[in-house]
Amino acid sequence: MATNRTFTMIKPDAVEKGHTGAILEKITSSGFKIVAMKMTQMNLRDASRFYAVHKERPFFGELVTFMTRGPIVAAVLEKENAVEDFRTLIGSTNPAQAAEGTIRKLYAASVGENAIHGSDSDENAGIESQFHFAGRDIY
Repeated sequence: MATNRTFTMIKPDAVEKGHTGAILEKITSSGFKIVAMKMTQMNLRDASRFYAVHKERPFFGELVTFMTRGPIVAAVLEKENAVEDFRTLIGSTNPAQAAEGTIRKLYAASVGENAIHGSDSDENAGIESQFHFAGRDIY
């Protein structure tokens, strides 16, 4: 079932570089409403759980280390067609291939340090939202 909500995380690289405000502005000026948001830092256990789908991939260890090196900003966003529209807004995982004006084209340094996460399906948006905002009726 399609929903009008999605999940995002501004990753440690973008937070470290001071891009949080500009990214949030890009998100809200693109018509997304922020339903829930928090700044936090993931520990190794939580990052390993969040990215468990990738645990057999060769980049898993690097991903977990990267995601725990500094604060992130987690948020639930609302807009009609939220998941698809947000994936378009953030752009390709590889910033060199991302469309002009997308968040990753503007703020990502590499495939590994790509500034932002966006849920890839309605189902995962719900799972990821509950992971970061457990006990809150936001999805």
